[in-house]
Amino acid sequence: MTGIIAVIMVFSIPIIAILTSHFQKQSKIKYKMIQGELELEKLKHQNYLIETERMRLELEKMSLEEPKDKIKLV
Repeated sequence: MTGIIAVIMVFSIPIIAILTSHFQKQSKIKYKMIQGELELEKLKHQNYLIETERMRLELEKMSLEEPKDKIKLV
């Protein structure tokens, strides 16, 4: 009986080590993937801010040019 338990213990330890290693590798991959997604979201946010500022400036420019157009038409 103790022989069977010893055999089970001998084979279960490497299997547990392999599984633990696999889960650690998976966790590292998920961590890198999340880091990449965060970086992408930061870039999207920066792009949004830049585009919003550009559109605001274009609207401001249009509003400044608009009175000139009305004067020319009259």
